[in-house]
Amino acid sequence: MIDQSKDLNEQESQGAIWRQYHELAELAGSLAHEIKNPLSVIHMNADLLSEELDESQWPGKRRAISKVDMIKQQCHRMENLLRDFLRFARMQEMELTLGSLNEQITSVLNLFQAQADKQSVRLERFLDADLPNIRLNGSSLQAALINLVKNSLEAMPDGGELVIRTYVIPNGVAIDMIDTGCGMDETTAMRMFEPFYSTKPEGSGLGLPTTRKIIEAHGGRINVQSEVGRGTKFVLEFPTPVRIA
Repeated sequence: MIDQSKDLNEQESQGAIWRQYHELAELAGSLAHEIKNPLSVIHMNADLLSEELDESQWPGKRRAISKVDMIKQQCHRMENLLRDFLRFARMQEMELTLGSLNEQITSVLNLFQAQADKQSVRLERFLDADLPNIRLNGSSLQAALINLVKNSLEAMPDGGELVIRTYVIPNGVAIDMIDTGCGMDETTAMRMFEPFYSTKPEGSGLGLPTTRKIIEAHGGRINVQSEVGRGTKFVLEFPTPVRIA
């Protein structure tokens, strides 16, 4: 006989955990927003001070301008970090509608075509014309795909190839994103989805964690394989809606 009271207790416990998580996320988001306002004021006044120093004849002008520029750079870095954090902290359940995954990918690749041409990176597309629709949120999914394509192009500054392939899998569809870039070592590949972990000097470490949250909010999952000097392969899998007979 099934112990229904045990199941109810487990559900209540999980519900309490999710409520605490959302409360913490909301609190963290509110705190980040409150930090963002005075930071913007600091950045604005640093810009104004920089303009005044440019017009000044003060002997210490050069050193002062250098220090103000450092303040502006750090303000810009913090503003980007807060923006990414707010997006990460406030990622909640999103409205999903039936749509074409191929169309989302095509839109993103068209966005990066000029940059790819400039870097001598070939964008190879192998999109299954018969790919079934999935339930998706267009703006969020495009944000995730944009981050992945952007990372691939950054890994190929001297040219290369990015292959995008869509295909059907059991109970869903998948995307392969394979680049011939610099690749990652095992430690980076294992930690790349951890919040605030980044190998880039100016990186917030929230881009890929946010990307994973978006994919998971679509009921999907993301995996990565990488080898230093050979490139990286991301595999994104999404479920297709169950057909009612």
